[in-house]
Amino acid sequence: MAGRGDPPEGTPEGLPGGGEDEYRSVVFDESFVRAARLQEFSAQERMGEYAQPVRSRVAREGRTGSRQAVLLVLLILLAFGTAIYLGVRNPYQPPADQRAEPLRTTVVPLAPQGAVPGGQPDQLFANSPVAEYRTGAAGINLPVVGRTSHFAESQVVSALSIAKDYLVASSLEPDILAGTTVRPVRLLLDPDQLEQFDRSMESPADDGQHALAGWLVRFDPRQVVLADPATRVQGTLRFEETGPDTLDVTADHTFTYALRPAAGGVGPAAAASLFTVHRVVHFRFDREDLRMHRVELLASTVEAGPQACGPGSTGALKPLLAGARVPEADGPAVTDPYATTRPAAPSLCGALAPSAQPSL
Repeated sequence: MAGRGDPPEGTPEGLPGGGEDEYRSVVFDESFVRAARLQEFSAQERMGEYAQPVRSRVAREGRTGSRQAVLLVLLILLAFGTAIYLGVRNPYQPPADQRAEPLRTTVVPLAPQGAVPGGQPDQLFANSPVAEYRTGAAGINLPVVGRTSHFAESQVVSALSIAKDYLVASSLEPDILAGTTVRPVRLLLDPDQLEQFDRSMESPADDGQHALAGWLVRFDPRQVVLADPATRVQGTLRFEETGPDTLDVTADHTFTYALRPAAGGVGPAAAASLFTVHRVVHFRFDREDLRMHRVELLASTVEAGPQACGPGSTGALKPLLAGARVPEADGPAVTDPYATTRPAAPSLCGALAPSAQPSL
């Protein structure tokens, strides 16, 4: 009786398992078919005249691969060209780096009209225009701020804060006032202005660009020292957008210092006196300045007194102390450093208004 897998007439003679075992190792799977170099034409294709029974798969696939490679190269070139075009035409690309302008400086010494009043610091402060002024950095207040067309509110606050940091470092830092260091101020400057700053510190000149007093307040420690560290300060900070990438800040502040002779002594010569410095500083900030916490100074105008007129007023300030006097100036207009208006046009010397001195 034939097995379940055998044909009805049984297994052919001479083939134990039938003819299938001879070809059982040959498997025509899908990968084998794909790898075949020849492919049979379809029935419709074979009806054509002089048609070959088979066609070469390699040649066809090679042509397809070549077209794909060409298309890929074209796509890469198109993407590269588009990127270049957009980079050139993009209106929001970062602004080109601009060098900082040199600082323009003006220093006007204010000569007293009569003898310089002397006394105890608290008495002098209480009987002068600074009686209601705040002390130190508390007198440098930030205004109410908002965003501008191209700067967020946080960026405006940052610009005002950096300007305040500069004013504190350059006008209130004891080591700056005594001339023992310039580092706190120098660290805040735009790198493009460092060379000008260094020259102003080493060789101050009355050339409109290298006055030491245009950058910071300094006294000669061999002549005067602070009689009271609580310097009185009052003023304003204003901001204005001057371009899509620049923000300007103008600081207009009056600093009043109580000073005494460095050598001490007795009598009127040892009394304290007031010295007033009115500073108007114009700052400019670009986005890199805001990111790096630094300033660019465009212009600085300083009125300082009581101080004698004459050469040497562009370096360390030279206050006239209690009891000192100078001959009455002939010609210069009386100037009040406590006025909130912008200083008048530069002059070689001014006369300190009597109302600016303590009334004892």
